Amino acid sequence: MTIPEELRPDPDLLARPVPEHAIATPHREATAAGERAFAAGGNALDAALAAAAALTVVYPHNCALGGDLFALVRDEHGKTVSVNASGPAGEATDAGELRRRAPAMPITGPDTITVPGLVAGWGSLHAAGAALPWADALAAAQALAADGVAVAPSLGAAIAAADLSDPGMAAVFAPAGAPLRTGDLLRQQALAATLAALAADGPRTFYDGDVAGRLLEGLAARGSRLTEADLRGFAPEVGAPLRGRFGDLDVLTSPPNSSGVLLLQALAALDATGVADPLGDDAGAFAEILRISSQDRDRWLGDPRSIDVDLDAFLGDARIAELARRAVAGAGGERPPVPVQHRERPRGDTVAVVAVDGSGRAVSLIQSLFHSFGSGILDPGTGVLLHNRGAFFNLREGHPNELAPGRRPAHTLMPVMVDRQGRLRGVLGTMGGRVHAQILAQVLLRLRAGASPQQAVDASRWIVGAMERAERDDVVRVEDGVAPAARAALQRARLRLVDEPRDSESFGHAQAIWLEPVLRAGSDRRADGGAIVG
Repeated sequence: MTIPEELRPDPDLLARPVPEHAIATPHREATAAGERAFAAGGNALDAALAAAAALTVVYPHNCALGGDLFALVRDEHGKTVSVNASGPAGEATDAGELRRRAPAMPITGPDTITVPGLVAGWGSLHAAGAALPWADALAAAQALAADGVAVAPSLGAAIAAADLSDPGMAAVFAPAGAPLRTGDLLRQQALAATLAALAADGPRTFYDGDVAGRLLEGLAARGSRLTEADLRGFAPEVGAPLRGRFGDLDVLTSPPNSSGVLLLQALAALDATGVADPLGDDAGAFAEILRISSQDRDRWLGDPRSIDVDLDAFLGDARIAELARRAVAGAGGERPPVPVQHRERPRGDTVAVVAVDGSGRAVSLIQSLFHSFGSGILDPGTGVLLHNRGAFFNLREGHPNELAPGRRPAHTLMPVMVDRQGRLRGVLGTMGGRVHAQILAQVLLRLRAGASPQQAVDASRWIVGAMERAERDDVVRVEDGVAPAARAALQRARLRLVDEPRDSESFGHAQAIWLEPVLRAGSDRRADGGAIVG
């Protein structure tokens, strides 16, 4: 891949002082909270936790205490672990009863609420080597909730499009009877009290303490079947990351039920095709890989604690060779363009936080509600907004991702780290619904070609496949600014092009740190964040 002149690195970088830490998030207040943690003597874990907590306050359309979390955590000795804090369906879940009521999983409402794993995930990260006290991680978030924060543009647009019929949602996001707008002050007093309780009593109070009791009482009133036993029995899964090779790079991500396997599959298949310019003349072959890969997830991905997830079905030599063959074959052959109606994705779903420090520690943390404002249910007693990760379950009997008691849904989230010869080279993450792998692959390709992290996350992107249930999987959304060669290649690949404006949130909010030639960071221009290197 030939990188344009404007994306080439600054030759003066090598002459600048060597930075000691970096953090990038999609909201400036979160980035500032992380930087204050560094200044107080914290490490990458402390910075990531402070930023992640702040994001549940300032970006509630994307994440909340009632959501899920995946993370990769690297210690000062170079060991990386995966933290899977995605919660299962409650033990009282009755898929048969739900099938009698609905032809498919509902998108919002109480049936979509699984055990929220996020707070327990924070606890696991803090226990993995944070330097500052637990309460310090929540201090900035508590202050932002109590004192208020200006509504960011992304949140303002999400509120304008949101269903605020839930009383808890209306009380927070339309406190005077009219929806808050960009620049208005967002106060969340009940959430501030819950954060104070978590700071004082620790993360387990969310699962078997006072916070848990009040939350369950509120959810029961809204029709949720989650029980004390469901919350009390939850613990994150901590283990080895999934690892794949891409040229001279090792790419690490979370194993299933995460969709991280799709990124490794796409990169391996791209290597196998031997194409030279996947973001230009060969974009059609790359898009076909990504389209088929998404189909593989829909067929085979589920919770490995409940079913046998065959990694060879995704990553075996035979599957990679077949995917490469089909990609090259599908990249040619003109088809007349077919008009496709533009439909903006619901705003919000996920946030990414990336952080590194001078000791070698690093964090890629992804936390999510799934859809904008998740289930659409905000418990007024605790101020906790609940996710709708259960909406990704399948109701078809025998499907690998079938709804079942105690089963975790397949997940779109995928934290990423990149090594070269055993040394950390990059830390990546993104928001993006079903297309995390596509966004991260494009960012990584640009980084590998020499772009800075800021250039790599800002560059115009394209994404292929269905973003919502009713959409076709041969649609490719093309952001304004994509290279003409790539656009022409996508059109040759029998894909239906949809033009999207520059900086559309359809293309996610990516965050990146890269350590070559020196430590640098970038935060996506499509969000409201920033990156700090210090």
